[in-house]
Amino acid sequence: MKVLVSDVLGEIGIKMFQDEPGIDVDVKTGLAPDELKAIIGGYDALVIRSATKVTGDILAAAKNLKVVGRAGIGLDNVDIAEATKHGVVVMNTPTGNVITTAEHTIAMMMALTRNIPLGTATLKAGKWEKKKLQGREVFNKILGIIGLGKIGSIVADRARGLKMQVIVHDPFLSPEQIEKAGYEPVSLDELYQRADYITVHVPKMKETVGLLNRAAFDQMKDGVMIINCARGGIVAEADLSEALRSGKVAGAALDVFEKEPPGANPLFEVDRVVCTPHLGASTLEAQTNVAVQVAEQIIAYLKDGTITNAVNVPAVSGEILEKVGPLLTLADRMGCLLAQLCSGPVKEVIIEYAGDFQELDLSPVTTAVLKGFLTPMVAEDVNFVNAAVLAQERGVKVTETRVGETDQYINLITVKAVADDATSAVAGTIFGQKDPRVVNINGFRLELHPHGRFTLIHNHDKPGAIGSIGMLLGENNINIKHMRVGQAEGGDKTMIFLRTDETIPDSVMAKLRELPMNIAVMPFEL
Repeated sequence: MKVLVSDVLGEIGIKMFQDEPGIDVDVKTGLAPDELKAIIGGYDALVIRSATKVTGDILAAAKNLKVVGRAGIGLDNVDIAEATKHGVVVMNTPTGNVITTAEHTIAMMMALTRNIPLGTATLKAGKWEKKKLQGREVFNKILGIIGLGKIGSIVADRARGLKMQVIVHDPFLSPEQIEKAGYEPVSLDELYQRADYITVHVPKMKETVGLLNRAAFDQMKDGVMIINCARGGIVAEADLSEALRSGKVAGAALDVFEKEPPGANPLFEVDRVVCTPHLGASTLEAQTNVAVQVAEQIIAYLKDGTITNAVNVPAVSGEILEKVGPLLTLADRMGCLLAQLCSGPVKEVIIEYAGDFQELDLSPVTTAVLKGFLTPMVAEDVNFVNAAVLAQERGVKVTETRVGETDQYINLITVKAVADDATSAVAGTIFGQKDPRVVNINGFRLELHPHGRFTLIHNHDKPGAIGSIGMLLGENNINIKHMRVGQAEGGDKTMIFLRTDETIPDSVMAKLRELPMNIAVMPFEL
């Protein structure tokens, strides 16, 4: 079996492949997409970091490819949906660099606070600017942490060791959970208003892109300092530049950028910006850890079929996987849809299996629900290995039940999320042998393919309601590609599922929400 390493990997990982009987390894880094496409068909496994882009074109050419292994956490550069369609397992190494990234956050904060980069540069330039480079103490300062996942938790612990006051905002943790960890829970607005330092540790998704923007900076105290070692784009760079130049923000420490490599960037012209080229995971220890882990995982999969840290398939035997595969896809997408319907911390996820499941072990399906549900919520990459643990850490109770019959379907999966203020529910089934469909959302019967971008509109069931939606979209040159209308039994309201040729802009979304017969308009991405 042949393994291709297309990005720089620690030598220990390469040696593990070389020493394994029955495995041949080639190291070819810096390949252009066309070069990779031309050779990928000859390999059983591909090892990457962040440089290689595993696109649909690459996967289509990878006729023998069985597994892609990422030496690290992030999988922004892998088309996971296409990999799943082609039967390619996608693995990462989610625990190899969390300490390293958290320590880099603290290092960036201290370098910014004590003007270390600027002091080094001016001293090497022959200047002695001791008074100009006066810093501040972090002792007793307030650190606001947005996102208390694995990395955020380590940052909080290290900051507590520096005798800082730590306040936390995490919309997916209850205040009691944050208090139990030893920190003060606050709203996002309160965090902005009180913090001397703000660091973000959330995933990059539509809700968090531009999270720290002009409106957020306006709420912050004068002289606040911003740290981003999470993902580029969570901090709006143009707005940050403006806030730095106005003096509202005293300094910023950035390890990630909207575009990487960033090229020329106005932020680099500001002395009070400390920046590094995405070094959060770049330590000898971390790179050794992820190299060893990815090599172990790929060798185990190629030699005996053992699956570890896969993001698109659970750790089950091939025989079971063949039987439950379509259910896993359905469950994952239902969980992701349900998460986007919810607001506030969820206390319980209830999963009901109704109908004929032929004595199948459905625990992987339950895990798939949790994986999909948690993915939009947490900064860590969620996979089939850690989903149940992450749910437990967040105080989410998971209840699984089976009932014998369902009125309309051979089998039906219903998932409910219970929060303080509301319960949301999604139901789905398999059409034919392999076609997953969502058939009910919060009591509204409809039928949708759970993938891609779409919009749900909750509205009053009155003449002209659908026409007003179509007219507004038409006026803005947006073509409706697909539409379904669902109605609750005995109700006077409907839910409309829309898929359009192009993404509906925010400005048009705002106009849709203003239509008199619309109750709610919700964009989704699965």
